[in-house]
Amino acid sequence: MESTPVRAVLVGCGGISGAWLKAIQGETGIALVGLVDISEANIAKVAAAHGLTSLPRETDLGAMLARLRPDAVLNCTVPEAHLPVTLTALEYGCHVLGEKPLADTLEHARTMVDAADRAKRIFAVIQNRRYQAQIRSIRAFLAGGAIGRITSVNADFYIGAHFGGFRDRMQHVLLLDMAIHSFDQCRLLSGADPRAVYCHEWNPAGSWYDHDACAQCIFEMSHGIVFNYRGSWCCEGLNTSWECDWRIVGEKGCLTWNGGDLIRAQTVAGTGSFFSEMAGVEVPVAMPEGMFTGHKGCIMEFARCVRDGTTPETAAADNIRSLAMVFGAIDSATDRRRVEIRA
Repeated sequence: MESTPVRAVLVGCGGISGAWLKAIQGETGIALVGLVDISEANIAKVAAAHGLTSLPRETDLGAMLARLRPDAVLNCTVPEAHLPVTLTALEYGCHVLGEKPLADTLEHARTMVDAADRAKRIFAVIQNRRYQAQIRSIRAFLAGGAIGRITSVNADFYIGAHFGGFRDRMQHVLLLDMAIHSFDQCRLLSGADPRAVYCHEWNPAGSWYDHDACAQCIFEMSHGIVFNYRGSWCCEGLNTSWECDWRIVGEKGCLTWNGGDLIRAQTVAGTGSFFSEMAGVEVPVAMPEGMFTGHKGCIMEFARCVRDGTTPETAAADNIRSLAMVFGAIDSATDRRRVEIRA
């Protein structure tokens, strides 16, 4: 039987908050007790859309936390606000689950991780794409050693995304706004962490972005693994899925995943000729027992860990390594050199 729900205040009533609110709707493990945003109009819009008009509202986070004393803060603000919101929440003794990316700079991420450690509170980040049946199944398959020790991981991302608005004006738009998902997925699938990167960014002819919308990265990972990422947000036609096309190479075989339902794996069945004899291997697809998908998976795990005093998979102290891959790639592309990564 589930224990008392985690009482949480949601901060930041912009567009992304809808995904969070849908994820927790009807869940007994977490109870939303207040809404905070610098815009009263944003709060009113979100409250009306999600049937939350009876909840307390506030434009000042500190005032809300002092009044309600919740267990946790759900931080859906823009990256530039993650630092002050998180530090305020920790000062009031709250656990924090924040929107990705973890922070707008690596230094701000370190500051928040250190503050959470001192406060002895959970500080975690939404990495909703970890919570999919396909990726969890691939991770379990690889961890079982079916293709032997992993030697390289390759991800291709080609989407022609006509967002309009702020993304069309962003610098490093692909690396900052999207590649974090693929970088984090690489860490999950390979069990490896970044050591160094060389990245090249460019903006091709025909691009509708103001700045570089394409990137190629070569990451040196732990355990001798090399991760290659190729991406474009202005590729018209033959698009990949939002989850990339993946090829993972091991000493005894290979796995490919189209980012959707197609997973293929082959392992060496015999040697002695020019090409090894290969055998197809099934990759069973199922979510781990008790795990939800998407945003719900991440939020419910966070709530459970708050209740149990355990550590969520997306704890910031670990996930900062995924963010470090982003800023390492940006530094490499800017300086046109290999950059060592230190989270």
